[in-house]
Amino acid sequence: MTELGDIWVYLSASPLAHLTLTLAAFQFGAFIYARGKLNPMLNPVLIAVIIVVTVLLLTGTSYADYFDGAQFVHFLLGPATVALAIPLYRQFDKVRRSALAIIASILTGSATAIVSAISVGYLLGGSRDAIISLAPKSVTAPVAMGISEQLGGLPSLTAVLVIVTGILGAMIGPFVLNMIGVRNWAARGLAMGTASHGIGTARAFQVSELAGAFSGLAMGLNALATAILFPLIWGLFF
Repeated sequence: MTELGDIWVYLSASPLAHLTLTLAAFQFGAFIYARGKLNPMLNPVLIAVIIVVTVLLLTGTSYADYFDGAQFVHFLLGPATVALAIPLYRQFDKVRRSALAIIASILTGSATAIVSAISVGYLLGGSRDAIISLAPKSVTAPVAMGISEQLGGLPSLTAVLVIVTGILGAMIGPFVLNMIGVRNWAARGLAMGTASHGIGTARAFQVSELAGAFSGLAMGLNALATAILFPLIWGLFF
């Protein structure tokens, strides 16, 4: 065990160790996901998170040290988000024809996510800071953290809630949509992107490019809608 500990100390000194850990954990999650015939309950992001967190806890590695090595993946989030414009451009005619329905769906979904989160937090006796941190959970992390910070919430808590929401949305979203009879790929994509941002969008792309394009659009528009609606709703009731 001492030798293994010495080896880990040596490896952890290299930024590539944590980057390799991140990529390997996700690849393993993707392998399990594929072997499970794309079962949403075997979400590769969830599996990767469990593996990475377990390794960090067992090795006593702080998140700051881990992020120093894995930040290249974080950097790639920007180009990956911009790349969502490509499938959206391919589906532009369908988006244009559905413009009014999309706007109505985004506004309704954003307001529902905000009000339901505030209501649940209030009924459970959450503090003001906790409720503010919870409300933007369905928005992509950078925007959600910014909203939370501006209104006096806890950005770190918001980030955790955003990740949990995205994973849960990707896992149970398809089952819920099947249960209520939503078969249209565009509608399914809008629902996934609005409720579970980037992780839900990744899931949508796995089953349909049309769903993925609409999900990516919903993710971006929901971030804008929430940034506008949340302060208004919060100021109206609190």
